[in-house]
Amino acid sequence: MADILQKPKYINRLSKETSPYLLQHAHNPVDWYPWSKEAFEAAKKQDKPIFLSIGYSTCHWCHVMAHESFENEEIAKIMNQYFISIKVDREQRPDVDSVYMKAVQAMTGSGGWPLSAFLTPDGKPFYCGTYFPPEDRFGRPGFKQLLLTIADAWEKNRPSLLRSADNLTNILAKTDTGLKQELSEDMIKNAADRFSRIFDPKYGGFGTAPKFPQASILSMLIGYSKRSGDEKILSKVTVTLDGMAKGGIYDHLGGGFHRYSTDAKWLVPHFEKMLYDQALISKSYLQAYQVTGNTEYKRIVKEIFEYLLRDMTDSKGGFYSAEDADSEGEEGVFYVWDPDEIEKLLSKEQAKIFKKYYGVTKRGNFEHGKSILHVTKSIKEFAKEFNTDAQQVSKLLSQGRQKLFEARSKRVRPGRDEKIITAWNGLMISSLSYGGAVMGEEKYIRAAERAAEFVLNKLLVNGRLMRFYGNGKAIDKAVLNDYAFLITGLLDLYEATFDAKWLSKAKELSDQMIDLFGDENKGAFFLAGKDAERLILRNKPDYDGALPAGNSAAALSLLRLGQMTMETKYTKAGEGILREFSGRLKQIPSSLTHMLTALDFWLGPRQEIVIAGKFESKETKQMLRLIYDKFLPNTVVLLHEEGKSGQEIESIVPFIKGQNMIDDRATAYVCENFVCNRPVNKLKDFERILADIYKK
Repeated sequence: MADILQKPKYINRLSKETSPYLLQHAHNPVDWYPWSKEAFEAAKKQDKPIFLSIGYSTCHWCHVMAHESFENEEIAKIMNQYFISIKVDREQRPDVDSVYMKAVQAMTGSGGWPLSAFLTPDGKPFYCGTYFPPEDRFGRPGFKQLLLTIADAWEKNRPSLLRSADNLTNILAKTDTGLKQELSEDMIKNAADRFSRIFDPKYGGFGTAPKFPQASILSMLIGYSKRSGDEKILSKVTVTLDGMAKGGIYDHLGGGFHRYSTDAKWLVPHFEKMLYDQALISKSYLQAYQVTGNTEYKRIVKEIFEYLLRDMTDSKGGFYSAEDADSEGEEGVFYVWDPDEIEKLLSKEQAKIFKKYYGVTKRGNFEHGKSILHVTKSIKEFAKEFNTDAQQVSKLLSQGRQKLFEARSKRVRPGRDEKIITAWNGLMISSLSYGGAVMGEEKYIRAAERAAEFVLNKLLVNGRLMRFYGNGKAIDKAVLNDYAFLITGLLDLYEATFDAKWLSKAKELSDQMIDLFGDENKGAFFLAGKDAERLILRNKPDYDGALPAGNSAAALSLLRLGQMTMETKYTKAGEGILREFSGRLKQIPSSLTHMLTALDFWLGPRQEIVIAGKFESKETKQMLRLIYDKFLPNTVVLLHEEGKSGQEIESIVPFIKGQNMIDDRATAYVCENFVCNRPVNKLKDFERILADIYKK
């Protein structure tokens, strides 16, 4: 009897899928199809338009629209009667999402998720939008009435809809990267000037609410501040990093950043936690730590990494995708506090300091009188206010955080999307490798190695990289971003471990990437491979937003690989991307901030450093430490050991054969723009050379 009562009222085709997002809709009364040949054949056979809904498992407004409309039996009846409804996980099929997001942006001027599009049976869009409430609200048309209106138009005015679909598809097919321009430093400067104009000097960040971390912008500005020597640019980065670290966008108990802040102060976040944010933001903090030496940035990075290793790591080493904003049916409830809860957990003195330091009040700063933890003053200011020692305040706060963290762990956690996405794991491998090397923390490098092994063992099927791993199997062919981000991670992993297999695999995947995604007629790469399903158009990623565009990441990784191996085909491929987008870089450089980082690398001066020596020797480690301690974005590093490991790297980088230890001591060979310094085996001499590089 219990089984009968628990049996869902509805079950649709999505119940056979592996995507957590699709499975969330498996019991809707909507007769959903996954993206498939079957769905389009049904639309043609039944002579119905298609309703396409795209979202992802931790998307708050996707949940809202699902609850309001897709769980509504009356609305579902209309959908089932007049439409073939297709549900797509954007994280599973970024190629499908990219095509129809362009359509939404072309039609409405903006985009976002949930994405809602109405298509002809051959997949051409004729009406697009994002979230629709069930009835007219917020100045948006009601979804129920919209469905009926479009169904009526399909029946009575179909030629007009078909013309609209053809016109929009033709517009989308015309990709314009602008007239080719000479690549120059001015492109980077123009972007820096643009961000300087919209910088918020009070709270940090660029523009007004909502505020996203925008790690690609921060990293680009750190690089430009080094190139230009502009301390004002660097200060804009540090003000932003400081504001983010103090705000409610940061999880002060568990580590990690939420997706964005709904206000200008970084106080009230949208509480999702995305893997890619942790990877990209931690890299920006690491770079700022190298430049400024501010140990607070190092602390933030460690807390992000610890959160990932604790809460977001599969037992086999891969990293999960995201954590939801909601738990117990409400957004943020897992993360917020009231004074009574804290007073029950901490001593009177500790609670008084903790509440004031983290801004917890009876009135609250969030819904239902709850408070989001955020730093209100520095520890030094608190020590002075409470007439105590700063070290004592720090100790009390640390103990308080631990007690609240333990109490919070007993709450109902937000949902976790356990897809292991190749691209996002590549970004995380990159940050963990870079961070482990910079901070001298082996465990982070080991975690990066485990993740790389996982991806290469589970997501490389018959030599072809796949998009994500879920329910014990690899799903869908990888897109450009997967290849480009993973190659980036493998290059950073090589520079942290100097295990030649990572460089070898990066080279192998780069060859595949050029073959699968390259455009024989023009530079730059397509998002989908030549062996992928043919959609209504094949586009090229051209915008650096929350994630870098695949072309931007590919450009930088190929230029780095070319510098490491001295194989010009990689350098030419990377340069080809920059030249293809040179018009866009001239006109709107702020839209391609990660590509500007690649441009910075291409402009140079670029350095190759080869350390000849045993990896475990004290002298070699001292030389590597000097490198890791400095922010050297245009430098590649190789290690040449004697014996088997030396032969492995020689097979990948032949020029390294002649670079050996001198007088049986670790020796550094430093070359810049095809000119080499005299090899040095004294630490002071190497330190002087690095100091000269750092000043450039």
